[in-house]
Amino acid sequence: MTEYLTVRGGTIGYEVTGEGPLVVLAPGIGNSRSAYRFVAPRLVDAGYRVAAVDLRGCGESSVQWTSYTRTDIAGDLIALIRHLGGPAVLVGHSISGGAATIAAAQAPDLVHGIIELAPFTRKQSFKLGDLRVRRYRKGTFQLIGTMLGSLASWKRYLDIAHPGTKPADWTADLARIDAMLREPGRMKALQKMTRAAPADAGAQLANVRCPALIVEGSLDPDWADPRAEGEAVVAAMPAGLARLAMIEGAGHYPHVQHPDEVVSLVLAFLEANAHA
Repeated sequence: MTEYLTVRGGTIGYEVTGEGPLVVLAPGIGNSRSAYRFVAPRLVDAGYRVAAVDLRGCGESSVQWTSYTRTDIAGDLIALIRHLGGPAVLVGHSISGGAATIAAAQAPDLVHGIIELAPFTRKQSFKLGDLRVRRYRKGTFQLIGTMLGSLASWKRYLDIAHPGTKPADWTADLARIDAMLREPGRMKALQKMTRAAPADAGAQLANVRCPALIVEGSLDPDWADPRAEGEAVVAAMPAGLARLAMIEGAGHYPHVQHPDEVVSLVLAFLEANAHA
């Protein structure tokens, strides 16, 4: 059942299931909390209270926000954790990985650990030579189309970002995403998120004080070298706080393509940090 939290600028839709230590799941751009459909039930079964949230402008959250930065999203997530009685372990995918970094730095009393899935958490630098990597080149061109407002480009990007075997419900899920983004204001929100630079998150990496797990897919089209990106995120945090886990064959959505491996990593992290 969807619940709503009013924050400055709009309302955030979310759903809470289970009992136990709190885990908050935040998806990436152009998607809804259903991105965690293969993960959330297993965390509940393992004894956790799971809050899956729709980002501002997405899913069942309201549209027409004035800003869509990672700092804005972090504020929404902090407000939700506080509303739910926190503290929590915060799981963030892509743009929400960057937001998780900011939330951990700004509200250490409410965030006991962060898990970042394929995170955009650092200032990005474009290198012309990276375009020699075919998956990166193809993904980049489709993201440029998305920035210009093409829903077809976004769907082509999603196909590239899920390399190899697709989830069993791929066709239905793509139709759901298509329908959501055709709702008034949703595609504009996606465009604005694609244009929101991650420098604000990068500036907070050194201020994180809780344990962190960075998860990268080896075939993520968003980076020519996903391992190098993950290692750079870890290196920018205080020594000993973060570690990197690579999932071979995964693209930008490891929690959708390889939920067994992601759940195993998440549960091990939670066992060590959710009860602090």
